[in-house]
Amino acid sequence: MTADGPDGVPPLHLPRRTRMLLYGSLLLLVAAVVTALAIGPGTTLSPLLAVAPVLAGATTRKARVPLLVGSAALLAVGLLESANAQLPLSVRISVPVTVLASTLASAASVVLVAARERELFQVRTVAEAAQRALLRPLPERIGPLRVAVRYVAAAAEARIGGDLYAVVETRFGVRILLGDVQGHGLPAVETAADVLGVFREAARTEPDPGRLAERLDAALTARPDEDRFATALLLDVAPDRGPVRVVNCGHPPPLLRRAGRVSELEPPFSAPPLGLLGLTGDEYPARAFDPEPGDLLLLHTDGVSEARDAEGRFYPLAERLPGLHGGSPADLLDAVLADVGGWVGNDGLADDAAVLAVRWEL
Repeated sequence: MTADGPDGVPPLHLPRRTRMLLYGSLLLLVAAVVTALAIGPGTTLSPLLAVAPVLAGATTRKARVPLLVGSAALLAVGLLESANAQLPLSVRISVPVTVLASTLASAASVVLVAARERELFQVRTVAEAAQRALLRPLPERIGPLRVAVRYVAAAAEARIGGDLYAVVETRFGVRILLGDVQGHGLPAVETAADVLGVFREAARTEPDPGRLAERLDAALTARPDEDRFATALLLDVAPDRGPVRVVNCGHPPPLLRRAGRVSELEPPFSAPPLGLLGLTGDEYPARAFDPEPGDLLLLHTDGVSEARDAEGRFYPLAERLPGLHGGSPADLLDAVLADVGGWVGNDGLADDAAVLAVRWEL
């Protein structure tokens, strides 16, 4: 059973179990009216008709539906009372008043719920627009690379959070960023927006990926909220199929799947997250590797690697990746997220998760 919602709000879709319960309740009301007519004078089941507008209100987002059903229920009450002249005056008065009050309350509830759903729909629309502006869709192919990304928010109604990604094609090659801002909520989103803005500008002007990471670090350090940081991976893919340089800023290392085997690309030495480089005085080192046709590099945030099952065990991505297959990087990412979902079970993800796959084609 469905009914159109107010303008700007999708139709209301009721689960099958809910529809069955409503149908059963309506049948009971019909049975109550028939029973009331069969019992004879002196007793009545007409107060049960006060439930009718309540049930109607649960199936719609239009106030006129419970009002019409309530009007029909009042008419039915009048017919039952006219056929039962022995009812006390108190019953003749209280029953219609009860049905009327139930009708008005149901209509008011429908109006309130519809207004809140409209507001939620507008907020979600704005969030989707913000996501498209910050986390722009990636092309399926860039030169010799096939690229895919998936972002899953831990909150059911969320559209964007502290995880971030971007791919920029420059004269230096393809620059890829995947990161995770510390914290949650609007402050994390604002920080992610700053990091993405600096990356998209600096990736086109800074030839060295280590220096590029330092510029991102400086941008975070200059923010008023100086205690916020972000882990990140930077990939520098040369346009001539030369070595790929990977800069790891305190992030889970990427996974390289080659000929069915998976290995972690650990950095030459540990480096702090973006925004904390000044605490160590070091620099961001780059690790290089030579890609081969068919290689797949998987970047992920800790929402994946730290997903826990019912026993509290972390999801073993490196162990399970060889057994996950897909015809394209996008298919593989779907398989990864489905496997993570099966690992965590009904509890769902405790943190936002982003995964990005890059495969070198022939």
